[in-house]
Amino acid sequence: MGGFDDGREQAGLAVLEQLGWGQNEGVRELDEDLWRIVTETNFGTIWARPGLALRDRELICLSILIAVGAHGVALHFKHAHKLGFTEDELKEIVLQTIPYAGLPKALQAMAILKRTLAGEEPQL
Repeated sequence: MGGFDDGREQAGLAVLEQLGWGQNEGVRELDEDLWRIVTETNFGTIWARPGLALRDRELICLSILIAVGAHGVALHFKHAHKLGFTEDELKEIVLQTIPYAGLPKALQAMAILKRTLAGEEPQL
């Protein structure tokens, strides 16, 4: 499934670089087609849109990933400092989700945050 050259891959790679994710090699190793879709659509189309700062988009993403219980939040926790998030802010984001996503999701997210801050590498 080759992509087409409309600039979305380059835009996606630029966003990934700003996030500190390099070229999202973990997803690329998992599957090349999935990597292209994520790079072009998620990062090259959605994240690259005007209207919100990248930090705001990350805050939204963190909140949603916590709310749905996605383990992928660890990758976002790992690189959030590239957008200026402090450890205290990440903790507050997790705590803020309690009334909306529930205590079990916040407990899971806090455990992932603590492991990530301790240096554990995020897994897909």
